[in-house]
Amino acid sequence: MNAKEVVKKFWQTMETNDFAAAAKFLTEDFRCLWPQSSELIEGRENFIKINENYPTRGKWHFEILFVIAENDRVVTEVEVKNDEVTARVITFHEVENGLIKNQVEYWSENFAAQTWRQQWVRIVD
Repeated sequence: MNAKEVVKKFWQTMETNDFAAAAKFLTEDFRCLWPQSSELIEGRENFIKINENYPTRGKWHFEILFVIAENDRVVTEVEVKNDEVTARVITFHEVENGLIKNQVEYWSENFAAQTWRQQWVRIVD
């Protein structure tokens, strides 16, 4: 599989909520940075545990909205949601030898439109 296929397969496996299976697409020394909270997930086991223990209800759903790839670099936009959370996740992936070695993820949750700018915008679904 090329880098784009590896990343797409990773997200498709995340949809099963079998995070150990999804971790098989990661290198042993995998690193994922969440810049917004300054957290760094290191290794497959920590990846599995943080996903299995996330404090929320319901099955997670992952919908790939956008993928762009160049060589070993892949960028995805994914909608992530369950019974409590709906977020857009922009992830920068680095693939090495058919596995994801590094990720940098930016999470954005929905928020209400601001009334001060309503005259210049249209609300969309």
